[in-house]
Amino acid sequence: MAYKSLILEKEGPIAIVTLNRPDAGNSFDFRLMVEFDDVMRVVSDDPDIRAVIITGAGKHFSTGIDLSMFTDAEGLVEREGSGADISPAPDDQTYGKGTVVASVIRIRNMNKPVIAAINGSAIGASFSMALACDIRIASDKARFSMVFVKRGIVPDSGGSFTLPRIVGFPMACELILTGNTIDAAEADRIGLVNKVVPHDELMTVAKELAGRIAKNPPLAVKMAKADLYSSMAETDIILQMKREEASQSVLLNTEDFVEAATAFLEKREPQFKGK
Repeated sequence: MAYKSLILEKEGPIAIVTLNRPDAGNSFDFRLMVEFDDVMRVVSDDPDIRAVIITGAGKHFSTGIDLSMFTDAEGLVEREGSGADISPAPDDQTYGKGTVVASVIRIRNMNKPVIAAINGSAIGASFSMALACDIRIASDKARFSMVFVKRGIVPDSGGSFTLPRIVGFPMACELILTGNTIDAAEADRIGLVNKVVPHDELMTVAKELAGRIAKNPPLAVKMAKADLYSSMAETDIILQMKREEASQSVLLNTEDFVEAATAFLEKREPQFKGK
């Protein structure tokens, strides 16, 4: 698939997706929404990919939805043709297919970890998208804003769901109801990001982390991610422990578990196959 508004690169088991509309702040027009949704499906389905990094070209991660689409008559006309060369599988019934909403669902449901390498401004819908990622690493130049209320709308793409679960309800209220912008240091302080690194080191750090995860057995990573997210909606520790036991019973019968135990006893690096 040849994308026009993003770049997909593969470095071994790591997929790097770069939003590539730098002159427009990597904002999501209709084409980028369709392409980004498609690429999330592609990397999710690729058995050779074990970790995904999302970042932006230029000085912005993404400034959100390209509002010119709704004020420019030509932009509205282009909506029907945007991404017309991309043909998702007809049986793909993902909610909101072809939008940031669908991309968020794919990120959350993906059976591999997704890291947001936030190189600059993450505004509006792109902030919501970053919140859906499993890990967020921010450049010291990163900025964040739930700007929706200032535009006369409310958070979308799951932002009102994910933000309170990450930073807590009171801080989520402040960020959403004011629409204020916070810098990387404040994002770090409130637990919005996993870490802040010097701008020039962002991709190095993101790739190193993705590489460490990718070395682990992919089935165990898949089930660990699923168990983590199920725990966020669970109030009964016994029920959660039963989910863990169900995952464990599956993993104990995999080739990767045997390889992990054998490699440990033989004092060598394991070679996992995802089986």
